[in-house]
Amino acid sequence: MSRSMGSITADVAQVTLDSIGDGVISIDLAGKVTYLNPAAENMTGWSRRAACGRSHQEVLKIVDGDSHEPALNPLTMAILHNLTASLSANCVLIRRDGQEKAIEDTAAPIRDCDGRVRGAVIVFHDVSATHARALEMAHLAKHDALTELPNRLLLNERLTQAMSLVRRRRTSLALLFVDVDRFKRVNDSLGHAVGDQLLRSVARRMAVSVRESDTVSRQGGDEFVILLSEVAHAQDAAIAARKILGAMDVPHHIENQDLRITVSIGIGVYPADAADADTLVRHADIAMLHAKAAGRAQYRFFEPKMGERAVERFA
Repeated sequence: MSRSMGSITADVAQVTLDSIGDGVISIDLAGKVTYLNPAAENMTGWSRRAACGRSHQEVLKIVDGDSHEPALNPLTMAILHNLTASLSANCVLIRRDGQEKAIEDTAAPIRDCDGRVRGAVIVFHDVSATHARALEMAHLAKHDALTELPNRLLLNERLTQAMSLVRRRRTSLALLFVDVDRFKRVNDSLGHAVGDQLLRSVARRMAVSVRESDTVSRQGGDEFVILLSEVAHAQDAAIAARKILGAMDVPHHIENQDLRITVSIGIGVYPADAADADTLVRHADIAMLHAKAAGRAQYRFFEPKMGERAVERFA
């Protein structure tokens, strides 16, 4: 009767393991695979027949997600230390076909009735979708939804890093505050949908007018800020500004019509024009207002004499 009940219990356990959505792999003391459930077969790309008897490190190939160096296998740790073990953060499983899956897991030693370790079992599940959503949310938090450019938050991070770098190198960086001239007229006459397409077109042209190491960001509305992460001379910023002005000379073809627009650009240079990020942005903004007051479609460098009163007057 006892053997019969034991057989039924084993059958129930087998059905349970075969039915759950998490992958399950067990190994013996030699580190050889003794069992995979269907979920583990699907995630690793190994069939039970092909995997059994092979090294668990071959079947459950785990690497660091950044370096792709082999990661500590929890099955090995569970046997060595006779304790429950888990993967370190940011590990991925390399399937038999080379595909990668982010996983989370827990491994535990298998003990006999006398408490002696006879092997180990690992339970793991695919978290690729969760990681992808987390990355997407992180991207959305730091990028403008309309243009996909970095937003104010990401610009501030990069500006702070760039300022620290140029201080060590004793060089300079420049900030360009760019405003689309008379953009309100486009929205009022052609609608916000056309205005949005125009902003995306402006963003693309600015992005290709600067270096890959520079940052083009959208502050909101029709305002953009460009970080030139390092400049040898202040006039390097003028070269970039002229490229942007030239890029806007070509009409923007939107919904079967050519739209001609211009931009006004203010330039602030660090550390010559400001000692901190907020002041640098404000000074570049002031210089942009002077460019508008001078007739638009041009650039101006910040000068101390511009001052806050000029801002009020231009506004």
